[in-house]
Formats: sequence, C-alpha cells, structure tokens
Amino acid sequence: MYVRRHKNLVLILAREFASKLATPMFVTDADGKLVFYNEPAEDILGRSFAEAGEMDAEEWANLFETEDLDGNPISLAEMPAGVAFVERRPTHGTLRIRGLDGVQRTISVTGLPLYAHTAEFVGVVAVFWEES
Repeated sequence: MYVRRHKNLVLILAREFASKLATPMFVTDADGKLVFYNEPAEDILGRSFAEAGEMDAEEWANLFETEDLDGNPISLAEMPAGVAFVERRPTHGTLRIRGLDGVQRTISVTGLPLYAHTAEFVGVVAVFWEES
C-alpha cells in the first residue's frame, strides 16, 4: 500500500515561488529530500526535474559530483544547502558541480533554511547561478 506524505504549506509555497522564478532554485524537505527544482535550474543541473524526480539528500549530493574551486570533493554538510540543512542557518558559497549532462560548471549558491514557525524547520531553498 502506497502512503503519500503530506507536504507542509511552506514547501508548497516555496515550490510555487520557485516555479515562477527565472533564477535557478531548488527546494528540499525537512528530511533533506530534493522535492523540486525549477526550469532555470534544469539548464545547470543537466536534467529536467520531471526526469530526475524527488531524491534523498545523499543521492542528489553524490549525483552532481560537487567540489571546491581547488578541485577537492566536498561533502553535503559543506555545501551551502547542506549548511542550511544541518546548521539551520543561511550561507553562501561558490563551488563546482558536474551536471547530469556531464558538463562541469562553477556556481554560486545561497542556501536558506525554511521555517513554518520559529521552531518548525520544514526544509531548505537554494538559489544558485552559473559563474562566468
């Protein structure tokens, strides 16, 4: 039997907001599961969200082969979205990823924790863009 999890209203609104932006953005839930990324993000990540679908944090962190600007692999906890998730604070950084299309890109990322109420963490949004 399939049980569908109820998504918090803040996540629903974040997804709606992201879908209207021309800026690449993704949304994760309180468990770190990637629940949405918008069309502009598809160009950087190398695959449409419809093709990629929802995925757990470790899966998406490993899928995009993330590294610092010196070429050293970085963990999920070191990525701006990971810091927002683990430490529940906003952060910004520049890193490299290899998109699902095989292209390596340098991107700047701002990760923000999402709260429905002061003590109710519901997920993370990450806004990012490709550096020239």
